[in-house]
Amino acid sequence: MALRPPKGVVLFRVAVDVGGTFTDCLVLEELTGEVRQFKAPTTPSDPSIGLMNALKKAATAYEFAVEGFVAQIGLLIHGTTLATNALIKKDGAKTGMVTTRDFADVIEIRRGYKNVRTSMYNVFVPPYEPLVPRRRRLEVTERSTYEGEIITALNEGDVRRAAEQLRADSVESVAICFLHSYAAPENERRAQEIIREILPDVHVATSHDILPVWREWERFSTTVVSAYVGPVVEQYLEALERRLHENDFDGTLLMMLSDGLVETVDRCRQRAVYLIGSGPAAAPAAAIYAGETAGHRNVLSFDMGGTSIDIGVIMDAEVPTTTENWAGDERLGIKMVDIHSAGAGGGSIAWIDSLGLLRVGPQSAGSDPGPACYGNGGTLPTTTDADVLLGYVDPDYFLGGEIKLERTKAAEAVRTEVAEPLGMTETEGAQAILTAVSSFMADQISEVFTSRGLDVRDIAIVAGGGAGPVHAAFIAERLSVPTVIVPSIAATFSAFGMFAMDIGRNYARSYIASAETADVGRIAGLFQQMEDEAAVGLQAMDAQAGEVEFVRTVAMRYMGQFSEVEVSFPSGEVTDESLSEAVANFHRRHEELYTFQMPWKGTELLTFYLKATVQKARFELREAEEGESEATAAQKSTRECVFDSVAVETPVYDGSLLRAGNRLEGPAIVEETTTTVVVPPAFICEVDRQHGYVLTSQTDTAASDI
Repeated sequence: MALRPPKGVVLFRVAVDVGGTFTDCLVLEELTGEVRQFKAPTTPSDPSIGLMNALKKAATAYEFAVEGFVAQIGLLIHGTTLATNALIKKDGAKTGMVTTRDFADVIEIRRGYKNVRTSMYNVFVPPYEPLVPRRRRLEVTERSTYEGEIITALNEGDVRRAAEQLRADSVESVAICFLHSYAAPENERRAQEIIREILPDVHVATSHDILPVWREWERFSTTVVSAYVGPVVEQYLEALERRLHENDFDGTLLMMLSDGLVETVDRCRQRAVYLIGSGPAAAPAAAIYAGETAGHRNVLSFDMGGTSIDIGVIMDAEVPTTTENWAGDERLGIKMVDIHSAGAGGGSIAWIDSLGLLRVGPQSAGSDPGPACYGNGGTLPTTTDADVLLGYVDPDYFLGGEIKLERTKAAEAVRTEVAEPLGMTETEGAQAILTAVSSFMADQISEVFTSRGLDVRDIAIVAGGGAGPVHAAFIAERLSVPTVIVPSIAATFSAFGMFAMDIGRNYARSYIASAETADVGRIAGLFQQMEDEAAVGLQAMDAQAGEVEFVRTVAMRYMGQFSEVEVSFPSGEVTDESLSEAVANFHRRHEELYTFQMPWKGTELLTFYLKATVQKARFELREAEEGESEATAAQKSTRECVFDSVAVETPVYDGSLLRAGNRLEGPAIVEETTTTVVVPPAFICEVDRQHGYVLTSQTDTAASDI
């Protein structure tokens, strides 16, 4: 085994996505363009250990010591669920809040919202519990207007007393949230200086830095969340950098953000909230790449891992984003990739509720102990256990044979927890689990499409994640979706998206004014301010000034409306004509979304956005070797699989032996090292030129021939 390649030679680009069950590692060879996938179990106690284990597996595959492999990584992009998990599990930092006098209860009143995750039909709706309790929300005297005028200077004595009180309470983090600080940040900056002087070891988040836009509840809530998860993120990033540098890493480390872009580690330390949804945010970029390769610009990004499914609706090959976000019961006002997540993955636990109905998830067995078939002490049945009993997953070839599954333990778990209580056989119990999880996922997808006024039958499903290719065709059957695309990198779907996405930053500034009376000079100043900040900030990513591309948008609404619509704003000099063009864009977009427009009604400008990106490094997945339609040479065995409660002797194919153009008629099983593709009887599967799989409904094909 070689210690390292020749000094100074950068051989690899790497993307690592830490999920709830597995840590996915995707390695792109700079010289050949070849992509290889690796998986290692996630280590919840310290995710950086699982990340290094995945890199060690990659190093072994390339016949290097881990230090030699890591030393030759020029770019490492990392996505993590750490911030999301800390928020949802409520195990973040002990947080305090310093705010404008009389505004301490904004994050608890929250504009009248009750718990968003509780059904209105519940007999008892529990009250919302803020991340910062009332005794640690401290008020100080200061006041600014929405136009940026400071009408009451900051009382520094109040800030010092608040800091001393928070120190006595042993807080680990502080959120500073002043009214209208997006327009006048000076008071927050001074308060931050004082608090850091008195509490030098405490994490501090300021609302003007986290979210410099109007609406105090969204800004305050987002800042509090950032402060709450900040120390957890800081500790993890320090551990990660230490482990990488101990293994001779000298490349660029970038973190995947919730808005579909990437950021430097130093900036993420102070803006931890932008790491919420970090990993799943990359999946739509992967779906766009795979969809366009197969000739589809309207697709559903379907990423099913061990813990959850992440659904993204992509129209006209554009990554969807939104500022209407919730993480658990916490409101996030930052721009995020529009992903709908639900607790239905390979490790989701099947259980019977108080009404005697079979449910699957949201509880997950995770990676420790994992599904019962892992043999690590888990005794509860999961989706993966059902897949084993139905014949879809070979117990001897899970993760390419690296993990041996125990069918007997899967059978015992399904029998005792599902089959016997429901009066079924083991196979019937496994089929019931598959039906339940498929119905749940189909319902989630239908809900997402219906809420957007779209027809799910008009798109193709791009299936990713370790469990996605196993289940995607069953979902498509239920939804009457004619096409399922399984890319060659499906098992490391989000990691691949990190290669396919843009590199850059999003910026926002609020200026609330009627479009008819708005000051174009002030608007020009806001865009110039953001562009100057972007030019400096992107230098940390080695971007030159001429390489940066700016895209402008503005959030607008009709006078009197509550919600706004984000539309394109012309580039170049800001003039009355460019402002009129933005208004025209708003009228058109409003009609697209809501089927009507009101050009006679006045419009209002709210927030201006700037997306600054640099051209991503070029790459292309290698094309597969061409073959004939006949795929007999790749068949390695047959085994009994159950489809719709009927046992069928099913051909099993070795994915590495299939060639572009090979055609398989369902039922069929394709086994790859990192995932399994299940082709139900109603589908035909063709291998595409990049060694992905395109599953087409035979029912749809027959209907089109009539």
